[in-house]
Amino acid sequence: MQINLNNIGKRYNFEWIFRKVNYDFTSENNYVILGSNGSGKSTLLQVIAGNLTHSEGEVQFNVQNSKFKIEDEDRFKHLSYCAPYLDLFEEFTLTESIEFQEKFKPFQAGLDVKKIIELAELEKSKDKQLKYYSSGMKQRVRLALAVLADTPLLLLDEPTSNLDKKAIDWYQKLVPEFSKNRLIIVASNQQEYEYPFCTKQLNIEEYKQA
Repeated sequence: MQINLNNIGKRYNFEWIFRKVNYDFTSENNYVILGSNGSGKSTLLQVIAGNLTHSEGEVQFNVQNSKFKIEDEDRFKHLSYCAPYLDLFEEFTLTESIEFQEKFKPFQAGLDVKKIIELAELEKSKDKQLKYYSSGMKQRVRLALAVLADTPLLLLDEPTSNLDKKAIDWYQKLVPEFSKNRLIIVASNQQEYEYPFCTKQLNIEEYKQA
């Protein structure tokens, strides 16, 4: 997987959030987009995911070492996305949530519902509706569904939000174990424990307009 940002800019009304972002992401490295709160790092991640349209420039998705281009309408098939603001189906139990996702986005080889629940370390709550989960448990569900999906691109927006120390340790072990040969992009506001596995940094503050 390779992503090329060519002169990407995003504005709301007349205010530019960032502009002239030129950057290449390749699966040889993992990346973190750094910036303070409100700097535009989450916005850039959502532009990459296709959740938001950019105001100028071009985003290109390509299969690594190939001229094959992934069209915008097919982008979602190749990525998993986790953010604390993403809604869950709160009437579902954890078991039902996993079974539902599996219908449209497969999990990695060798993972079934039982194994995913075990990896999420939520066995005792597997039959409880998500609306009764704590904020930390819900974030653990979001992370498990994204990280364990069989996609070449993993996008994580402030992934340790609402996680305690034990859960952060769990996250730091889970991502590297299930992200071999994947491209990972994390958006973080300088929380180093969110991206210990990242090798490259993009500071969105450098693309702010004066």
